[in-house]
Amino acid sequence: MGDLLLVRHGQTEWSRDGRHTGRTDLPLTDVGEEQARALAPLLAGRRIATVLCSPLRRAVRTAELALPGRRGAVLEPRLQEWDYGGYEGLTTPEIQAERPGWDLWHDGVPAGGPGHPGETLASVGDRCDEVLAVADAARQETDGDVLLVAHGHVLRVLTARRLGQRPAAGALYRLETATLSALGTEHDRPVLLGWNIPARSAR
Repeated sequence: MGDLLLVRHGQTEWSRDGRHTGRTDLPLTDVGEEQARALAPLLAGRRIATVLCSPLRRAVRTAELALPGRRGAVLEPRLQEWDYGGYEGLTTPEIQAERPGWDLWHDGVPAGGPGHPGETLASVGDRCDEVLAVADAARQETDGDVLLVAHGHVLRVLTARRLGQRPAAGALYRLETATLSALGTEHDRPVLLGWNIPARSAR
C-alpha cells in the first residue's frame, strides 16, 4: 500500500501577503506557477495512483503544473480550505488589532457575508476524516500513492487527524506554499515521513 502525499498550492497574492484565504477563488501568481512547476521533479519518482484535488483554482492549477500531462484528478470539495467567515481576506495582525490575543486554532472565526458563513475547527476535522477514508480506500485498491493537492490549514488538520490527534494539533504543523509532505505507516501505525519539503528551484 502506498503513502499519502500532500501538496499545498503555490503562492497567491493573499498567501504572499499573509491574508486568510478560505473560499475566495484566487489564481496563482507568476511565482506560484513557477513554484508549482518546480514540484514536478519531486513527484516524478512517485507511483501516484490517485490524485484528489480541491476544486479551488489555485489548487487545480498547482496540480496541473506539478503533474504535467496527467489526467484524471478527482475534484474533492471536502479538500477546500477552512471557511474563515468574517475573517476572510484579513491578516492575523489585523484581526488581533480588534481582538487581542486571537488564535485561529483556539478561537475560531465569526460568520461572514454571503459565501463565507464561517466554519468551526470541528467541522474542518470532520471533513478531513471523510477525505482520509476516501484516500485510504484508494490506497487499498492500488499499490501506488494517493496525492492530495489542497490548502495550508486543511492539510494541517488532515495531518493531525491522520496521526490520531485532535484537529487543533494542526497548529503544530507549519506548511508553506508549494511544498510536498508525506504520511505513511510504521508497524501499522501512522507516521510522518516528510514534511514541508520545498522544490529546490522554487522561490
